[in-house]
Amino acid sequence: MKTAVLPSPALAHAYASVRAHSEVLAAPLSAEDCTIQSMPDASPVKWHLAHTTWFFETVILSQRPGYKPFDPRFAYLFNSYYEALGPRHPRPRRGLLTRPTLDEVFAWRAHVDAAMAQACGDDTLRDAIILGLHHEQQHQELILTDIKHAFFSNPLLPAYRNNKSTARAAQPLDGISIPGGATWIGHDGSGFYFDNELPRHQVLLRSFRIAARPVSNGEYQAFIADGGYRRPEFWLSDGWARIQEEHWEAPLYWLKDDDGSESVFTLSGVQPLDPGAPVKHVSFYEAAAYAAWAGARLPTEFEWEAAAPLFAHGDVWEWTRSSYDPYPGFKAFEGIAAEYNGKFMVGQMVLRGGSVATPPGHVRDSYRNFFPPHARWQFSGIRLAEDA
Repeated sequence: MKTAVLPSPALAHAYASVRAHSEVLAAPLSAEDCTIQSMPDASPVKWHLAHTTWFFETVILSQRPGYKPFDPRFAYLFNSYYEALGPRHPRPRRGLLTRPTLDEVFAWRAHVDAAMAQACGDDTLRDAIILGLHHEQQHQELILTDIKHAFFSNPLLPAYRNNKSTARAAQPLDGISIPGGATWIGHDGSGFYFDNELPRHQVLLRSFRIAARPVSNGEYQAFIADGGYRRPEFWLSDGWARIQEEHWEAPLYWLKDDDGSESVFTLSGVQPLDPGAPVKHVSFYEAAAYAAWAGARLPTEFEWEAAAPLFAHGDVWEWTRSSYDPYPGFKAFEGIAAEYNGKFMVGQMVLRGGSVATPPGHVRDSYRNFFPPHARWQFSGIRLAEDA
C-alpha cells in the first residue's frame, strides 16, 4: 500500500471526518433498524459500526504500548474474515447480536477515537490508519446497501430518507471509439491504492466502442417486454438456472403497481420508475443477458479503465466481463492486511466506476470492486461495449 503524505493534523482531521460520516449515516435509524440482518450477504448497521471500530482497535491500537481494549469479548463478535486473528461469530448470524447495544457500540467508537487521536501522530502507523479509513468508507457504502435491503424486506417499505427523485431525460446512447494497442492498466502509485490495483502493467486491446452512458431503466424495460427473462438464448447457463430458481422477472426493487404501472423501491421509499435513470440492482447474469439481447457485450475491466477518462461514471457500479483475478506479479499487503483482497480472487466478477452510495473521493479509475455474479443488492448497472 502506498499513501499520500499527510501531516499529522491533516491525518487526524481525515480520521475524524470519516468516522463522523459513518455515524451520520446511522443517525436516521432506530436501534432496531441497526440490529436487523435481512440476508446472509448483508450485515446489520450496528455490525458495520462495530467492525470498523474493531479494525482500528485490533490492527492499529493493539500495537501501541499501554492500550487496553474497550471489551476484549468484542474481538470475537466483530472480526469479519481475518483467519490470522482468530475465530469469529458466524456471518449469517450477525443479526442475532442484540448485545452489545447500539449505545455500547457508540461508546466503544468514542473510546477508540480518543486513542486514535494520539495514534494519528505516529508516522509508523500512517499507512495502516489510511487503509483503515478506506476500509471504513467501504463499509459506509455497505451501510446504505444493506439497510436498503432490510427496509425492502419490511412490508411497510419504510424510507431511509425523504429525498424525492426527479425524472431525468436519458442522453443518446452514443458509442465512444477506442483505438487498439498497448495501454497501461492499474494504479500509477501516487496516492492511496488497494493491493489488487497493482502491479501497473500493459495490456493489448483490440479496437472497440463503449457506450457513453449506462443502460437506462427505459431501455431495460424494453428487454423485459421482449421476453428477456423468458428467453434462454440470452443467458449464461448459471444465470438461467438462477432466474428459474429465484423467479427473477425484473431488477431487484422493481415493483408492479395495481394499475400495471411500475415503481421502484429506493432509499427514499417507493418512487415512480424513472425511464431515463440508469438501471440499478442487476446481477452480472442480467447485465450479460441484456448485452446479448442488445447485440452488444460487456466491456472487459481493461477496456473500461482505458476508456474511463472519456465518459462520466459514478451513478452505478458497472459490471465488466472480467473475472476478479490477480494482476501479473500481484503481491498482497503485508501483515494482518494480507487477507484484505487476494483471498477473494476466485468466483467473482469485477465492477468499475462507483455508485450513488459510494463516499465522495473513495473511487478512482483503477478501483476494482468485485462481487459474485448473482449479487443484486449493490447499486450495480450496465455499460455496453462492442468490437469496432
